[in-house]
Amino acid sequence: MNAPAELDVTAVEAATRRWLERAVIGLNLCPFAKAVHVRSQVRIVVSDAGSESALLAQLGEELLHLRDTPADLVDTTLLVHPLLLDDFLDYNDFLDLADALLVELALDGEIQIASFHPRYQFADTEPDDVENLTNRAPFPILHLLREDSVERAVAAYPEPDAIIERNIATVRELGHAGWKRLLEGPES
Repeated sequence: MNAPAELDVTAVEAATRRWLERAVIGLNLCPFAKAVHVRSQVRIVVSDAGSESALLAQLGEELLHLRDTPADLVDTTLLVHPLLLDDFLDYNDFLDLADALLVELALDGEIQIASFHPRYQFADTEPDDVENLTNRAPFPILHLLREDSVERAVAAYPEPDAIIERNIATVRELGHAGWKRLLEGPES
């Protein structure tokens, strides 16, 4: 995927919502996502950053926004950045900068960053291994999560350690063709 000449924020947000609703919530890849989505507590921010330093600055702003906003208004943020870090290895390297920013802002232990990418690849997998789909999104995304919200959700969920294995089984059953149909198919 090459960076588009012009950023269509509406289209990027729509594709991100579609992925969130159809894959993350629809396949129950994250059993905690539906509740915050239904309560409109998911903030989606489409970045127009043209450099890693600009994205890092925007990430800092979003981390502070999440810290300073009550959870009942915004519980989690998806920082979507379609113009940068198309290469997964570059994206993965950027995560080190993001984690360092958490520490610099004294938010380590308060907020965590989960990662999603169109070419996400877990260690010890091949690029086309179907289990990589569990962390694939239409665009690179930095998902900012409140640690206390994650802890409450995990504590209330029976067998949270089984989520990863269940997700892998789900995407294996769906396969690459099913994943594509899920994200590209008509609205229901």
